[in-house]
Amino acid sequence: MKTTQRLADLKRLSKDELHDELLKLKKEQFNLRFQRATGQLENTNRVREVRRDIARIRTLQRTAAVPQA
Repeated sequence: MKTTQRLADLKRLSKDELHDELLKLKKEQFNLRFQRATGQLENTNRVREVRRDIARIRTLQRTAAVPQA
């Protein structure tokens, strides 16, 4: 249920908003990697969630760029 809701929320965003969200998630992923390396990361599952959200956004961007026949 949570992933379907997240995907539905992402589908409502415009191309610019998707790009902004992607940048935000990549910054968070960068920070999470440093936290994991230094042993400060408490919620290890967040790394997985962020990685999958990045993949969802990239998939939406790719499907929006392909002209449909």
